[in-house]
Amino acid sequence: MKPFFRLFFASALGTIFALCTVTFLFSVIIFTIMVSLTSSNIKKKPTDSPILKIDLTGIISERESYDPLSMGLFNFGIRKQGLNDILAAIKKAKYDKKIKGIYLNTGIVQTGIVSMQEIRDALIDFKESEKFVVAYGEVISQRSYYGASVADKIILNPLGMLEFKGLGSMQQYHKGIFEKMGIEMQTFKVGTYKSYIEPYTSDKMSDYDRKQKSVYLTALWREMLEGISESREISIDTLNRYADEYLLFSAPESLVKYGLIDSLAYRTDFENSLKEMAGIKKDKELKYLKVSDILDDYYFADKSDKIAVVYAEGGIVSDAEEDLYSGPVITAKTYVKTLKKLQEDSSVKAVVLRVNSGGGSAYASDQIWHGISELSKIKPVVASFGSYAASGGYYIACGANRIVSSPATLTGSIGIFGLFPSGEKLADKIGASYDGVGTNKNTLMVEQVLSVPFLGTGILPARPLDKDEHAMLQAYIERGYDTFLSRCSEGRGMSKEALDSIGQGRVWAGVQAVDIGLADTLGGIETAMEIAAELANLEYYSVEEFPRQKDPFEKFFENVLKQVKIKSFEFILGKDGYETRQLLNALSNHDYRQAILLTTDH
Repeated sequence: MKPFFRLFFASALGTIFALCTVTFLFSVIIFTIMVSLTSSNIKKKPTDSPILKIDLTGIISERESYDPLSMGLFNFGIRKQGLNDILAAIKKAKYDKKIKGIYLNTGIVQTGIVSMQEIRDALIDFKESEKFVVAYGEVISQRSYYGASVADKIILNPLGMLEFKGLGSMQQYHKGIFEKMGIEMQTFKVGTYKSYIEPYTSDKMSDYDRKQKSVYLTALWREMLEGISESREISIDTLNRYADEYLLFSAPESLVKYGLIDSLAYRTDFENSLKEMAGIKKDKELKYLKVSDILDDYYFADKSDKIAVVYAEGGIVSDAEEDLYSGPVITAKTYVKTLKKLQEDSSVKAVVLRVNSGGGSAYASDQIWHGISELSKIKPVVASFGSYAASGGYYIACGANRIVSSPATLTGSIGIFGLFPSGEKLADKIGASYDGVGTNKNTLMVEQVLSVPFLGTGILPARPLDKDEHAMLQAYIERGYDTFLSRCSEGRGMSKEALDSIGQGRVWAGVQAVDIGLADTLGGIETAMEIAAELANLEYYSVEEFPRQKDPFEKFFENVLKQVKIKSFEFILGKDGYETRQLLNALSNHDYRQAILLTTDH
């Protein structure tokens, strides 16, 4: 038998080694091709053009990020533009004498209303230089139009479309699905307005959730309408009448008649008019400066005094749960280390915490809050709110010295919940039964887990909690809420009673949050930077961003090594075994208390 095991493990290790070797060689080949395909772009000097082109299309997140497969050889991945880069490019273009104007390429954009609000503010500031801003689009989404409405002229393709419909919120409710599956969702929460759990326990929106969403969507839509009204000189009542018509399928000529669009033209004709505006001869080729062309020396100026901008975007998670999220995450372990380094870095004089998060783990939120709180005792920390600063997102920010919120930020949602599924009916349907022994009353509280033979280990509890167990978990959730209130009370200088009256899971628009004391002032990240500089007595400073972003090549190889690790474990444990290992690893670090905002505004 021993020779058999030696042969088996030798074969396994040989297979893994071969897999790693092949993957590594493949990676080297891909890396070489990628470098060769992108090196010409790296070496090129920025185009000497008088026009800066900004795309109000695709995905605009807080910072630019790349899917490694979007580069060079593959060229089909998704690129996310960074709001930080767009704002910096507009600011620099204002003072660059070579640049005559900005061309906004408008289309379908995926970003928050706050991002567009900050782009609008930057463009309004840019126009003080008396340079032009023009926009062109073929199919323009509502949020892209909101950003572009500040332009001197908006031109639409003769067969183009404009979305203009107002804001709404639609949510799928899963209660009926779970009932048919034989799964019951037991809920624990503190917060009358805490709506995250409703899709699991109800088949429709509660009156409380309907009320809060109606209030904040009305406030957000009002912000958008006021901006468009001022820029396009159309009354808010008229704009609402247009929104009632939906407009997406309206004739382009009617959009010109309504004053939403200035004229219709094909892109080639529009670009010819741009030449005239920029003083370029008609026979010359029209080239544009990209955002990346103009940012070479913006962020890391050679100055010893720095303001650190810490970006906190996405769900708040523990280290072990990070791989379960597909989008950006705020990992407590990483952020605590970053905050500690900033605390010890003598060149960093102030910190701006940029929050764009609907929350996540209450435990992870508390770890980050503690890091912010400790840092704010030594250096000024100013929180700047993006589209979301709710639940755990607000939790981490309340340790800052000042809070700056955009008028359209979804703010607050001070509340906590827990979900505990029960598969008792499902277990009964498939014929599973349980029996066991324990030394104490609650020894087997979470030991009865539904498992299907040959399909891997299950993670669904196979019975509901009894009365005592339910009370135990509810008390756990209530302690979490009390801690949340305590953190906010300490940071905001308000009593817990006062915070509870505006908490209970309720979401507020930023303009309301300032009135009720959840934020200090209205503004964007530039306002937060100005306040941070003032608190630190800085006249001149450089800006550095954290956590450090990995470059595309580094990300590519990190993903390759990760895949090698996964394949190796799958070979040893089997695919089901590996997936079970990952889930159990995450669950062992899982926080049953969650502070999350659920919203689907459009």
